Amino acid sequence: MSAKPLSSIILAAGDGTRLRSQVPKALHRICGRPMIVHILRTIEGLVDAKQVVVVGFASNMVEEALKGFDVSFCLQDKRLGTGHAVMITKESFEDLDGDILVLVGDAPLLTRGTVEKLIERHRHQDASATVLTTRMRRPDEYGRILRHQDNTVLRIVEDKDANIYEKKITEVNTGTYVFDSRNLFDALDKIEPTNEQGEYYLTDVIQIMVKEKKRVEAYVTKLPSETMGINNRVQFAKAERIMRDRILDRLMLSGVTIVDPSSTFIDDSVSIGIDTIVEPNTHIYGKSVIGQGSQIGPLTQIIDCEIGERCTVNSSYLRGCCIPPEMSIGPFANLQHGEVIYAEKKKAKIEE
Repeated sequence: MSAKPLSSIILAAGDGTRLRSQVPKALHRICGRPMIVHILRTIEGLVDAKQVVVVGFASNMVEEALKGFDVSFCLQDKRLGTGHAVMITKESFEDLDGDILVLVGDAPLLTRGTVEKLIERHRHQDASATVLTTRMRRPDEYGRILRHQDNTVLRIVEDKDANIYEKKITEVNTGTYVFDSRNLFDALDKIEPTNEQGEYYLTDVIQIMVKEKKRVEAYVTKLPSETMGINNRVQFAKAERIMRDRILDRLMLSGVTIVDPSSTFIDDSVSIGIDTIVEPNTHIYGKSVIGQGSQIGPLTQIIDCEIGERCTVNSSYLRGCCIPPEMSIGPFANLQHGEVIYAEKKKAKIEE
């Protein structure tokens, strides 16, 4: 199996037009983090070479949001398609002989396990390109995967170009790929904007590689939801719900009791210790840290707080507070931007 270095390209030049927003699409938050940050965290540790983010609309906002990450940026001045977006990164990879993982910046539900299996498939088959695909009951608007008899990829047909037989294919392209870097940029030099939109399609690279007898593989994920792109507020709400359930499952499996998951909202950036009980109608946001053995809620909102071990917070609002261990807060406390430094254990009355 190949041990070549792995780089990544994240396509994040999209605007928020269909979301009816002035914020770049990749910066819209899902469970407390921008979508693109979820993606970078998913591939953290897998990418051992260069990480490039393609920016466009409000590029300064994206660059500011990613200050803490080891990434470089390429500006796509004109939106000329996904192929063009990858083309403009060529100079960043001129000295690289390795693999490049290409992801879209509006698919934050992609899991690390799926990315690992995609890379493994690519390297095990020594492929020039490997496409992440999934199967959908209603694959409208998605590119269809056509395969050779040996199960390798023949080509990707866009929905609007598919005939009646191709439209019946349920295996679709998700927009995530692994490429051999040299084969990728060689093929990109050969694609042309011959479609109605006058754009350079990254999917055309697949067809060129197949014509040149290069091996193109696909890895099929069984969970279509993790490949979902977000183009409107309805899809945004669905993605938020899926990720929230993942967060709650992770916390419960780590030793936290969530009494009513359907009424509990916890950001991805929150840390909660074991044996803590989270009661119904509780919202915990930001960089909050809650010590073990505490009881939080019901009817409680906590934002960017540090709460010690064995605390009780009942029917209260806390923002930017530091609560020492073994304190009892509430009911109906409203504490903001302060440090609570005194109390009798579990029986303290907080003077507001």
